Amino acid sequence: MGFFFNKNKKSDQQLKEAYFTASQVELIRSRFKSNKTAMVAGWILTILILMGFFSEFLSPYQPTMAGRDKKYENGPPQIPKFWDENGFSFRPFIYGTKRERSIKTNFRWVVTVDREDRRYLRFFVDGWEYSYIDLEWDLPGEFFDVDVQALTFSTHLFGVDKGGIHLFGTDKSGKDIYSRTLLAIFTSLKCGVLGVFIAFVLALIIGGISGCYGGWIDSFLQMVTDAIRTVPQVPLFMALAAFLPQEWSAEAVFFVIATILGFIGWPTLARRIRTHVLSERSQDYILAAQLCGASSGHIIRRHLLPSFTSYIIIDLMITFPYMVRLETALSFIGLGLIDPVSSLGSLMQNVSKADVLLNYQWYFIPVLFFITFILAVVFVGDGLRDAADPNMIKKK
Repeated sequence: MGFFFNKNKKSDQQLKEAYFTASQVELIRSRFKSNKTAMVAGWILTILILMGFFSEFLSPYQPTMAGRDKKYENGPPQIPKFWDENGFSFRPFIYGTKRERSIKTNFRWVVTVDREDRRYLRFFVDGWEYSYIDLEWDLPGEFFDVDVQALTFSTHLFGVDKGGIHLFGTDKSGKDIYSRTLLAIFTSLKCGVLGVFIAFVLALIIGGISGCYGGWIDSFLQMVTDAIRTVPQVPLFMALAAFLPQEWSAEAVFFVIATILGFIGWPTLARRIRTHVLSERSQDYILAAQLCGASSGHIIRRHLLPSFTSYIIIDLMITFPYMVRLETALSFIGLGLIDPVSSLGSLMQNVSKADVLLNYQWYFIPVLFFITFILAVVFVGDGLRDAADPNMIKKK
C-alpha cells in the first residue's frame, strides 16, 4: 500500500511541476481541452473547414452554371437508399427522374420520380477538373494579371452510373446546391480570414504605437480611428458596387470585398489594444524592462502582447463571425459577392421569396450550414477566451 501511495504522490508532484513549468501555449491547450462545449464546437468547425477546403473533391458536379443539370431544375434532394418495394441492394442507389408539365402547377415544369429506374452510386469517379492552387486575377494593368494553376485533379468522391445525383437538390437553374454549399463555406471562410488578418495587423500596429508612445502620435492616430469608425458601411458598399468595373473577374471582386472588410474592421480592436497598453506600460515589469535597455518593439512583443492575449483572442473570434456575417448580409442584398461566386450570402438570396418557403424548402439547407458555422466559431472563441485568461479558470 505504501508503494502505491508514494507512486501516486510522486505522480501528483510531477503534475504540479509540469503545470508551473509549462509554457503559455501548453496551458491554453490544456484549459481548452477541459471545455467540452468548445471541443465539440472545435471538431464541428474543423469538419466544416475540411469540407470547404476539399469541396471540389467532395462535389460530384461543378457549382457554377457550367455544371448545371438542365433536366433537374428545382429538383428536390435525392437521398441514396438500400432497399425499396423492388428488393434490397448492397449498393446504394437513387431513382431516375422525368421532367414534365403538370396541371396542378399551372403547367409549369415539375420533376417526377421513376421508381423503376435505379441509378447506383459509384465512388472515386472521374469528372470535371479542379485545382487547389488556382489564381486567376484580372485587375487593371499588366502587372496585376495572374493566371496560375497547380495541383489539378479530376477525381471526385462519388457519382452515379448514369445521370446525376443531387443530395441537397437543385436551384431554379439546375445548379447543384450540395456542391455550391460546400464551396460557399470555403469562400466565406476565406473572405472572413482575409478580412480579420488585415484588421488584426492594422489594429495591432496602430493600437500598439498609439498606446506605447502617447502624445501627439496618440492624438493623431485616434483622429484617424474615429474617422474610420464614422464611415457608413452600407453606402460605402453601394458606391463600391456601382463603381467596380464589370469586366473584373469574380476572384478580383472577392479580393476587393475582403480587403475593404479588413480596412473598416480594425478600429474597435485598435482602441482596446491602446487602452490595455496605456494601463500596462506603467507597471513595474515594464519599467524594469526599460531600465534594462529594452527597446519599445521588444517591450511590446515580449511583455505587453502576452499580457493581453485573451483580449486579442476575444476580439478576433468576435470579429471573424462579424466579417462572415457582413459578407453574407452584403451578398444577400446584392452588394457583395454574386454569381458565379458561391458564398453563403449569395446562396441565401434564394430564400427571400415566398415561393421558396412553400415549394422549395431545400433552399434553406445553406442557411443551416451558415448558422452551424457561426455558432461553432462563437463557442470556439469562448473556449479560447476562457483558456487564455487565467482569471477565468473555474475552481474545482
